[in-house]
Amino acid sequence: MLVLPAALTHAEASASLHMLLQGLASQTGPVLVDASALQRFDSSALAVLLQCRRESMSQGRGFTVRALPERLRALAKLYGIDLLLPAAV
Repeated sequence: MLVLPAALTHAEASASLHMLLQGLASQTGPVLVDASALQRFDSSALAVLLQCRRESMSQGRGFTVRALPERLRALAKLYGIDLLLPAAV
């Protein structure tokens, strides 16, 4: 499981993406991202999640997100990308 940090804004996006992609490379099977710690974010968080999704899909792996904050889910819906970030069951 990949875990998002408490803050994921433009300032943290590059380092967070690097950390997540390293974690993704060390795992096998479907990718689960836990967003429960995420408290401070902007649209950069969506960009990071989408890049993680692209990487997992390029490897033929599934991709789901657990506990995405409602405000971030609403922003994803506004941008028309909410279906690309399916909620973990």
